[in-house]
Amino acid sequence: MFAFIISRLLQALPVMFTVSLISFAMFAYVGDPVAIMLGQDFTEAQRQQLIRDLGLDQPFFVQFATFLGNAVQGEFGLSYRLSRPVAELIAERAPATLELAFTAAFIALAVGVPMGVYTGLYRNSWLSRFFLTFSLIGVSLPTFLIGILLILTFSVWLGWLPSFGRGEVTRLGWWSTGFLTWSGIKALILPAITLGLFQLTLIMRLVRSEMMEVLRTDYIKFARARGLSNRAVHFGHALKNTLVPVITIAGLQLGGIIAFAIVTETVFQWPGMGLLFIQSVGAADIPVMAAYLMLIALVFVTINLIVDLLYYAVDPRLRVGRGKGH
Repeated sequence: MFAFIISRLLQALPVMFTVSLISFAMFAYVGDPVAIMLGQDFTEAQRQQLIRDLGLDQPFFVQFATFLGNAVQGEFGLSYRLSRPVAELIAERAPATLELAFTAAFIALAVGVPMGVYTGLYRNSWLSRFFLTFSLIGVSLPTFLIGILLILTFSVWLGWLPSFGRGEVTRLGWWSTGFLTWSGIKALILPAITLGLFQLTLIMRLVRSEMMEVLRTDYIKFARARGLSNRAVHFGHALKNTLVPVITIAGLQLGGIIAFAIVTETVFQWPGMGLLFIQSVGAADIPVMAAYLMLIALVFVTINLIVDLLYYAVDPRLRVGRGKGH
């Protein structure tokens, strides 16, 4: 197991290097950060001095090597737009994005898995048909439209929930959380549902299809022949064997939730990393944009490693196969 983890970490290194190179190269020629930082009234001497201070007069690969060397140490330079360390900005915004992402993932799993199991077991009931119709709506509607419809219904018409912001937050050291205040919880509901709805419907349909496939296998027939109860067959055998593909999709979707929270954070003005990225694009803030993409790549690499390790905990066939291979 230890050798497996080391091998996956070594495979992640070229991935992270490639992502950092592509992201830095892609943003290095976007806009003119010097003009944005100086404004309208500046002299050519001031412009040249700022170019030298930012290191923009160096060749591209020298700039990239400097950026990569600092990134390895957890430093991503200064934000061109805010003149603050990028690592500090990301540390401030990360709690909001992570709380939103994990809440959305929890909603998707806590609601999607039971719905998928029910529609797989009772596929001809009226409630199953309702769930499937609901899932088509969730898959078809774009995220920004779902957010706008929820704001219109629950914020404008009913006035139950706030339409923007994070509400009141509590500081726990460097971490800020909205879970400890009623205002923060209310502000989290609409963006979490918006972000998690697509993943919820995807997990529901995946669990349903896997459940229906597993129920047709021979070992389920043998379990029934042994006189096991429906509860033992459905949840002790069938559901457990549907978890491997569900873990794969749920893990990758968690990375997708964090990466693509940009739209949801923009619609609800949620003060997370996605909104910071969008604001940085308008100002050609290269250090922030490159650091954000590198962080998202690191999230995907970490989640893939965790998913691979969870396979061993869920599916004993993988452990047996690996043991025979050694």
